[in-house]
Amino acid sequence: MVDETLVRKAVDTAWTVYLATHRDVDAADGRRCLLERHLQGRLEASQSEAEELTCSGLAYLDRLPKDE
Repeated sequence: MVDETLVRKAVDTAWTVYLATHRDVDAADGRRCLLERHLQGRLEASQSEAEELTCSGLAYLDRLPKDE
């Protein structure tokens, strides 16, 4: 079972950092949903630390096309 608290913390942290560094992205952007799914998958693949998940999430967001 996925630890929802860990995923939520990582998503919130990564999304906050991403928004702070990408002022042109709206807080309701669909990339947040993509980020959450990505991090749930990473947790299931054994990344169990919030900091690891956050870094993984930020790297994932940077790889997404800008028009996603």
